[in-house]
Amino acid sequence: MADYIYLIHPLRDGFFNQPTLQENAIMDEHFEYLQKSAESGQLILAGPCLDDTFGVVIFQAEDDAAASRFMFNDPSVAKNVMMAELHPLRISLRGT
Repeated sequence: MADYIYLIHPLRDGFFNQPTLQENAIMDEHFEYLQKSAESGQLILAGPCLDDTFGVVIFQAEDDAAASRFMFNDPSVAKNVMMAELHPLRISLRGT
């Protein structure tokens, strides 16, 4: 398994200040998707930046194609609330 990171940025200006009801519902789906991935052991870390710029998802996948599928299956990306940027990652140090 290889490690990957993707960053998500809202597509709509004003998302952080005034999310729509639909955006909130999709972000709830996004959280559930990542929560299930954490429970299965695929997700390493996820969370939003507190300066309202983007969110971070660090996870494991078999290869680049599987990593892309994981990212594009994230409801926030699949339903066009967030745009995503995927990068392979080598974790050199991991705390306990």
